[in-house]
Amino acid sequence: MAVDELDLTVERGEIFGFLGPNGAGKTTTIKMLLGIVFPSYGRANILGADIGDVRAREKVGYLPEGHHYPGWLTGERTLDFLGKLSGVEDEMRRRRMDETLELVGMENWRKVKIRKYSRGMTQRLGLAQAILSDPELVFLDEPTEGIDPIGRKAIRDLLLRLKAQGKTIFLNSHILSEVELVCDRVGILDKGRLIKIGSVEELTHRSEDYVIEVEHCSQEMEQEVKDLVLSYEKEGNRLSVSVKDPKEINGVIDALRARGADIRAVVPQKTSLEDLFVDLIKEERI
Repeated sequence: MAVDELDLTVERGEIFGFLGPNGAGKTTTIKMLLGIVFPSYGRANILGADIGDVRAREKVGYLPEGHHYPGWLTGERTLDFLGKLSGVEDEMRRRRMDETLELVGMENWRKVKIRKYSRGMTQRLGLAQAILSDPELVFLDEPTEGIDPIGRKAIRDLLLRLKAQGKTIFLNSHILSEVELVCDRVGILDKGRLIKIGSVEELTHRSEDYVIEVEHCSQEMEQEVKDLVLSYEKEGNRLSVSVKDPKEINGVIDALRARGADIRAVVPQKTSLEDLFVDLIKEERI
C-alpha cells in the first residue's frame, strides 16, 4: 500500500515540507490530491473543495518531479502553451509570463530553445509554469533538483516571497537542509505512514542541551556545575551541559554568576532536520 491512513492538515499560508525516503509515498500523495491517481478509500479537501471536484484544482499550481518539455520550443512558447492548457486568459498570461520568468531568473532565456537549457534552467522554467496562473496553493515535487547552490538560494527566496503573498506551498524534497531553511512545518513519511509532524523548531530543538560561553571559570566553578547537570564537557571557554529540565539551566547560570564567572552566551542546542530524519527512519526499521 503506497499510503496508509494518512491524516494530514496543511494550513493556509504556510510552507509545508513533506519528507521521506524513496518509495515512502510522497509523490503518490500529491498525485492523489491532484486527481492524477485515485485513493482506495478516504477523502481529502483542497482549498475547501473535495479533491474530486474540478474546482479544487483551479487555483493550484504543480511542479512534477522529473518533468520534461519539448526541446524545440522556447521557454516563452512553453509557458504560453501550458498557460493556455490551464485556461489562463490571454492578457493575464502575457503579464504573468513576464513576471514569472523574471522571478525565476529566466527572462534572458525566454526565446532560447529548451534543448539548450541546463537541468537547472529547465527546473526554473518548471517553477515558472507552476506559478503562472497565480495559484493559491502550489505543489512542488523536488523543486531544487539539479540546481546549483546559487540557484537553490534564489528558489528559497522565491518560496518565501510566495509565502509573503499569502500562498500555501506543499514541498517534497530530499535536500533537507533546504527544507529546514524555508518550511514552517514538516511531516515525515515512511512506508506510507506519517511518523512525525511538527514545526522545524519543535522537531530540531533539544531543550535539555546547552552550550555556555563563559570566562574566568575556575576549577571550583566547574565542579559545582558538574554537580548540577546530567553531563558536562569543557572545551576552551565553552561548557556543554545537559539538564533534565530546561528550567534547571537557570540554576547553573546562577551558580556561575555567584562565583564571579563572566557569562557571554547561553545557546540551546539543536539537531539538524537531516539528523532527525535519519534517526526516525532507522527507528522505524529496527
